[in-house]
Amino acid sequence: MTLNGTSAGPERSTRIDWVDYAKGICIVMVVMMHSVLGVEKAAGDTGFMHAFVMFAQPFRMPDFFLISGLFLSVVIDRDWRTYLDRKVLHFAYFYVLWMTIQFGFKAPGFAAESGWRHVRGTLWFIYLLPIFFVVTKLSRNIPPLAIWLIAAALEMAHVGAGWTVIDEFCARFVYFYSGYLFASYVFALSDRSREKPALALAGLVLWTLVNGGLVIADFSHWPLVSLALGFAGACAIIVMGTLLARMQWLNFLRYCGEHSIVIYLAFFLPMAVTRTLLLKTGLIADIGTISLIVTVAGVAGAVVIWRLALALRADFLFERPAAFWIAPKKAAPALQPAE
Repeated sequence: MTLNGTSAGPERSTRIDWVDYAKGICIVMVVMMHSVLGVEKAAGDTGFMHAFVMFAQPFRMPDFFLISGLFLSVVIDRDWRTYLDRKVLHFAYFYVLWMTIQFGFKAPGFAAESGWRHVRGTLWFIYLLPIFFVVTKLSRNIPPLAIWLIAAALEMAHVGAGWTVIDEFCARFVYFYSGYLFASYVFALSDRSREKPALALAGLVLWTLVNGGLVIADFSHWPLVSLALGFAGACAIIVMGTLLARMQWLNFLRYCGEHSIVIYLAFFLPMAVTRTLLLKTGLIADIGTISLIVTVAGVAGAVVIWRLALALRADFLFERPAAFWIAPKKAAPALQPAE
């Protein structure tokens, strides 16, 4: 079992190709953000990669959460024991395990430059998802429109309580809930993009100009604008993933999407090691080039760590042991999300 409760190597036919492409794009952008900002902070300078990070800021996490909610309707009716096992205990196991691993590597100094708070911060996605799953199931008797309006208002409020759980819940729940509530529209968008690729490409060009312009003008954080850009960017990534799947291009992105949370858990180590080596040796002077190399190392290195763990029978790093299950395992569904 992998982090999404499905087989570590599912058959291609059981997966939805554009979902994997979309999540692949997002996980690469997440690694890029941490890599670029980490390099720039350590070097005290910025490089050409900074522009890509800023461009992706409005939609990088909204798309991840929207897609995470797409398949919730398939499992939300399960009994509480099974639901909590799949959607809470599952993520809790990996959060505790990998937080401990990250702390262990911090002690010798691998992540000392970033500090403990930054290291722990890379895992907030893991513990926020279970909260979203539980809140959505508990609120099923409340009119969905009321929940959506409250969630949208929380996003636009730009809550800054200083506690990651509160701040990120307010900023991201609307996207997760929208994925759950409007899943049929999301799939319709993908179908339409596959049928009319020229129109889809035109829409992507327009979105690129608008998103980039608002980011450059520093309007992307404004209330309502941030919400609109989050949804627009999420839709753009879905369209982009659909077109890539249609053409079967950039298959490495699909592979990254299939193993997105594996990469999310493990990228911190190769990222930190590569950053430290490049900055201390001075082999490369350009900050942008260093940032790009660190990004590639973070993604590829995480996959290597996963493969090594499987080869060395250290499966517990990426597969939840039977001792940590509280509900019986069931066969994988016909269609699987790329969580």
